Amino acid sequence: MSQALDLYKAAADAFDTAPTFAEMPRRDLAAKGISGPTAAHVIEEIHTPFNLAYVTFTTGSSAFQNIVGVAHTEIEARCEATRRVMAGIGAKPGDRMFVTYPPLVNVFSKEALNRCGIEWFFLERSSRAAFIAAFCRARPDIVLGESSFIRASLAEAKQLGLTADLPESCRVVVAGTPLDLDLLTEVAPQGYRVHDLYGCQEFGWLTLDGRPVRDDLSLLPSPAGDGYSELVVGGLPMGDSFPVSETGHVCDPTGKIITYRRRRTYPEYEVVVEKTTVASRETVERAARTILRIKSRVVKVSQKLQTGCAATELRLVPGIGAAQADDQQLLITGPAKTQAFDDLVKAQAEVQSNSKTDPVWHKKR
Repeated sequence: MSQALDLYKAAADAFDTAPTFAEMPRRDLAAKGISGPTAAHVIEEIHTPFNLAYVTFTTGSSAFQNIVGVAHTEIEARCEATRRVMAGIGAKPGDRMFVTYPPLVNVFSKEALNRCGIEWFFLERSSRAAFIAAFCRARPDIVLGESSFIRASLAEAKQLGLTADLPESCRVVVAGTPLDLDLLTEVAPQGYRVHDLYGCQEFGWLTLDGRPVRDDLSLLPSPAGDGYSELVVGGLPMGDSFPVSETGHVCDPTGKIITYRRRRTYPEYEVVVEKTTVASRETVERAARTILRIKSRVVKVSQKLQTGCAATELRLVPGIGAAQADDQQLLITGPAKTQAFDDLVKAQAEVQSNSKTDPVWHKKR
């Protein structure tokens, strides 16, 4: 090689701002706060774009596990929902939470738990034996996990003669699957308080003991039948329907959404954007594609879209066979009730305002 080439390479190495592979920033499981074992996953590194706060996956309780992107603009809403959850269960800064399934931390976000001052730890192995050993030895203030797993583990501990080793007090917060009502009977002798937490990886926690923990939740008539309502967050249907009962939730009589009697909604509502606060139709169309890709929610843009409005307006159109409702019930108007949608439109606008930082990646029209 020529001397000129050697000098050029030396200068390039000294002044190039693009990182080498070794210099790239890393967001590993510990950085996301989910560095615990699961028997359902393999650890795989991926390239994650800077416009996403992190990447996670749906739980796969009723379908194939799908990838979920969480934008930076969504973190504040998750932090506020987490604050309400922790207040609702009586948690305080410094409390230790035993998490049985590490990806549940992604539903909070690590930032949200840090702001609340909650410390958390995981199983050594994904098994009931590991749960029993850690629960008795670590004596956490809170345990978070799937209700049937916790019930079976506590029952096994008692069968093994370890009742005296169980913590004297603990808040049991169940999530991921509908509440196993037998858990209430199982924990009664210990006096543990059970809380039923409902949410999803896509949008974070939504209800606690049948009470909303976000201000942008709406309930619409559901094709699941009389007495059931479709839950909508920020104008985006969740695909889950629940009874709404004045008699209250089994964990809290003031909670009206009976989350442990969930039914999958079919067919789901179609979402059509009628009005937007942004000036560009293209931004809304791009956001709709983004929502489909990172949240698995179908959003369409009206041919008569009004831009630059004071608030977003979303029309939810019943699918074939869905319960009918008057037009007023099917309009979701912002800003309060469309926060989840608006956060994603904001994320799309921020992406468009920043060009790609990688000089080897140029996309021509």
